[in-house]
Amino acid sequence: MRETAAERHDRLLGLVRERGSARVSDLASQLGVSPVTVRRDVEELAGRGLLDRVHGSVSWPQDRAAPGAASGAASGAGSGLVLGMLAPSATYYFAEVIRGAHEAAARAGARLILRISDYRPEEDHARTEGLLSAGAEGLLIAPGWQHPGDPAAFGDWIASLPVPTVLLERRPAAGSRLDGLDRVCSDHAHGVLLAVRHLVELGHGAPLLMARADSPTAIAVRSGYAEALAVLGLRAPQDVIDSVPAELAPDAFEAAVQALREAVASGVATAALIHNDVDAIQVVQRLAELGVRVPDDLALIAYDDEVAALADTPLTAVAPPKRDVGRHATELLVERLGEGAGAPRRHLTLLPQLRVRDSCGSPLP
Repeated sequence: MRETAAERHDRLLGLVRERGSARVSDLASQLGVSPVTVRRDVEELAGRGLLDRVHGSVSWPQDRAAPGAASGAASGAGSGLVLGMLAPSATYYFAEVIRGAHEAAARAGARLILRISDYRPEEDHARTEGLLSAGAEGLLIAPGWQHPGDPAAFGDWIASLPVPTVLLERRPAAGSRLDGLDRVCSDHAHGVLLAVRHLVELGHGAPLLMARADSPTAIAVRSGYAEALAVLGLRAPQDVIDSVPAELAPDAFEAAVQALREAVASGVATAALIHNDVDAIQVVQRLAELGVRVPDDLALIAYDDEVAALADTPLTAVAPPKRDVGRHATELLVERLGEGAGAPRRHLTLLPQLRVRDSCGSPLP
């Protein structure tokens, strides 16, 4: 199975994180790709603030205070703190979450250390123990859960951690032990409602949903779709179209695109919501080859807004507040460390925004 760019980026970041710094040529050898590919990857990751690049080498970013921020000696409760962060990935969605956490830690005079789980929830516990061994006094945890049963199978240990812990972009089952932890999440149901309502206001019927089922966000989008239809008094035009990454399962991806094309051709639907951005861009490209034009034949909204604006036809997209999730979670953790264990726990939910571009077209006559 061919490695995706996101998987290669995570491996690259892991190598640099372990070494502190590395030459591009050495990274190319370790990753088994060309120096040109590594240089392109490094440029992208450096642009996101995930690496520092100097004269043919790259290094793991050092924590820096934001301009005008107080120094560590004068920054209050956060001064000198070491915060640990476990994320399932350092690219795509979680790159912005990490950036927000890093910026907030710097403003508080704290040091943020990061470990990546690569969406292997069975390794989350060991990686978190590594953060504690490295001196973390508080933890930001985004478990690598992908399936509905993962929280029960791989989550109980989180409630027993010996330091204050804030969950990121994860909503455990009501009444579970994890439900009693501090957490900061995006309200994906609200984001889906924004998308569906926008399409309906343009004159479309209930849109189709094409979505993955391989992450908590994907699962939340699916459940949010059902909720949005109920709120608006609509019925789904047909079952959800299961989506998969084109590079990992090209035949299944093609089947999903053909199902969407058939729905448009038969008049079942004139609008669609697609999770995620990468899938949406690839779907639009393939639909064009099949004679279906966006937005003329199909109004389309993507979910995530990572690269939606870069499509040939810029895609309207739901944008979860990823950076703000990282920032608020870090601020909550620093505050928790200053308050002690007696303060009430908090569940902070942030609302996504709808960024309207060209892929929905004009209102229908």
